Amino acid sequence: MKILGTIGRIIYSIPFVIFGVFHFMNASSMASTMISGWPYGEILIYLSGAALVLGGVAILFGFFGRLAGILLAVLLLIFILAIHLPGVQAGNQMALSSLLKDSALLGAALSYAATMKK
Repeated sequence: MKILGTIGRIIYSIPFVIFGVFHFMNASSMASTMISGWPYGEILIYLSGAALVLGGVAILFGFFGRLAGILLAVLLLIFILAIHLPGVQAGNQMALSSLLKDSALLGAALSYAATMKK
């Protein structure tokens, strides 16, 4: 059964690293999707990209597992409340899909954090 945990950890962590890299590759276009009035949009995109990469790498290699899971959950909650929920309220179907995806990832991050000793 230990192999299932290892495979799950690998599969779960890789998309975070890829999403983070996408933040670096497309920061200016991603900044345009942020709520108008947010200062330093592109800088926030770079910071969230770095957080995604670091969280994914931490989970992939098992470093600071509990902290990585909790911080990824917090980041995903911020994405849900600040980006996806306003889109859903505006009637955007893609925002609903993103909200549900990030909700599932948030739940998994919390479950992962709960299983880690530190």
